[in-house]
Parts: sequence; structure tokens; C-alpha cells
Amino acid sequence: MTKRRQVFFALMAAGALVVAAILAMLGGWWTPWAQRYVQGVDVSHHQGAIDWRTLAADDIAFAYIKATEGADHVDARFAFNWREAAEAGLYRGAYHFFTLCRSGANQAQNFIAVVPRDAGALPAAVDLEHIGPCRQGPTMTDVVTEARIFMDALEAHYGVRPIIYTTREFHDAYLSDVTGERFWIRSLGVPPRFRERDWIIWQHHNRGHKRGVSGPIDLNAFRGDLAALAQFAGGAGL
Repeated sequence: MTKRRQVFFALMAAGALVVAAILAMLGGWWTPWAQRYVQGVDVSHHQGAIDWRTLAADDIAFAYIKATEGADHVDARFAFNWREAAEAGLYRGAYHFFTLCRSGANQAQNFIAVVPRDAGALPAAVDLEHIGPCRQGPTMTDVVTEARIFMDALEAHYGVRPIIYTTREFHDAYLSDVTGERFWIRSLGVPPRFRERDWIIWQHHNRGHKRGVSGPIDLNAFRGDLAALAQFAGGAGL
């Protein structure tokens, strides 16, 4: 291949990535790189009443369900979503929206009080993307220390290490030095360009559309096949 052709194909690939990202941000559904993986969703009370059996039939194998936020908030639809997702035959896990204004220990107590032990559940996830209305901005050391306290407590209780959900911006500000953890990466429309060896789940769309849900929904891809997803749900260290 000549150098000119190499440059041409490189520009075409870059252009396709840009178009995919723009479409994802505008609500378009074209995320072709994600379709090679097992598909899933993440939900909270914002999605309202979900018909889980219809959603599962629309090429969805797993779901992460918001359980808690901070030290005292419980998602209003967690119990319903947790039960119905299981009855629909989906692999499901719970996630916690972490606030940097409260201690990791207190937030772990909130999560553990709400989310039952379930041998078939996906590892818990801690959502690290927002500082919150704190009086004083946390340092990188503060964030990592409190997040690890939270994760250590959940690992001790459930027997499985949680995964970390994050964005590129939050990661670069607070998590760039973290090692030895598994990541759920938000990267709309394009494959993750950071933590390329560490990500296990990729959130590729934030305004997807699926049957059984009346409005937009986050779409995710699991890095593996269904057999690997079953191992992940069983606590395998993927």
C-alpha cells in the first residue's frame, strides 16, 4: 500500500469516528464498534416503568441498576427493577452514585443496606463522575482514598471487587494513577481511548432507544461473549 493510500484510509477511519461520536451525542443510534460485544443497559428511576421482558427480548443481556447515591439516598425504582430484571432473565448488577462530599464508609453502609447479596449478580459498580456540592474541592488523594474505602467495604461484604464507572474528564483529574482495578468507561460513539486494557464495560450511547422503555436509555457493551458474562456474574476476575 502506498503512503498516499495509507493516509487516505487513516483519514477515512478518523472521519468515521468523528461522525459516530456526533451521532451518539445527538441521539443517533449508530455505534457500530460496540455491536461486536454483548449488549446491555444501565437504568435508574429516570427511565420510569420498564417492561423488562420486552427490553430483554431487544438484544439485551445485562443491566446495571442504580441502587443508591451518597450516604442516604435510595433510588425509588431499585427494588422493582432489581426483581423484574432477574425475572426477565437478565444478568444484573447494582451501582452507586458516589458523592465526594460524604465519606466512603458512610456511602458503603447505604449501599449494603439496600442491595442484597446475590450469588448470580454482576459485581457492584461505583459511579465516579461528579464532585457534588462540596464546600471544598477534593484532591486526587481524597478521591482515591474514599473510593477505595467504599470498594473495600463492598468487597468484604459481597465477596467480589466492585468496578469503577467513570468519564475521561473525571479519570484524568482524579483516577489516572489508580492501578489494579476494572473499569466501566463512558465513551460515546467511539471505543475507549483510555484504560484500553482495563475496561470491562463500555457505555457507548447515552440516548439509545430500546423496546420496553419509553424514553432514551444508556447503552453498554460487555467486553466478551455470553460465556464470559456468565463468569463475570459469578465473580470471575476478568
